[in-house]
Amino acid sequence: MRRATVWPVERHPWRRLLGWLIDWCCILVWAAVLAAIAVPLYRGGLIPGLSSAAGNLVATAVLVIPVTLGLAGLESRRGVATIGKRVTGLRVTTVAGVRPGFGRAVARNGLKITVPWLIGHADVYALVASSDAAVPGWLWVLTAAAYILPTVWIVSLFIGSGRTPYDRIAGTTVRATGRAATTRRGNEGITDPSARGGAG
Repeated sequence: MRRATVWPVERHPWRRLLGWLIDWCCILVWAAVLAAIAVPLYRGGLIPGLSSAAGNLVATAVLVIPVTLGLAGLESRRGVATIGKRVTGLRVTTVAGVRPGFGRAVARNGLKITVPWLIGHADVYALVASSDAAVPGWLWVLTAAAYILPTVWIVSLFIGSGRTPYDRIAGTTVRATGRAATTRRGNEGITDPSARGGAG
């Protein structure tokens, strides 16, 4: 039996960024739907004004969490890809090359999306609340974190293997769909499916 060929993991930074932009367009559609529902209710007095903390919690419940769970669901299903990744020919797998479970996909998207998003939300609400007073030191730290985290995520796409910190923590990686998402345990490469006795 011919030995399986192991392919090195390749970086796909521009395709990943394009895929993320497409996913963001989908997220904006959901945000627009929420706004179309909430704004008339607010103007009609059916939704009371909220404090900064309450507004942040509501935004998290109706926007951030559904987006995170939705993306995780797409990445843990048979297609192992969000809409953006499907369009750009990418898929998410574990480092062993198999489909990630829902929990692993939630961890991946939680680190990728939820954490930076919540920090950004908290920063904006806190800045608005302190607009008439001196900005406290902790808020400067929060503001810096809101910019640093997404920057680190993007820069890591172009460095080394291209695996982002959230992929490393979650034990996942992003591969091109042109090659099989099946690897030998403990190997960062991809095996050629023809070496297993048939295409798959």
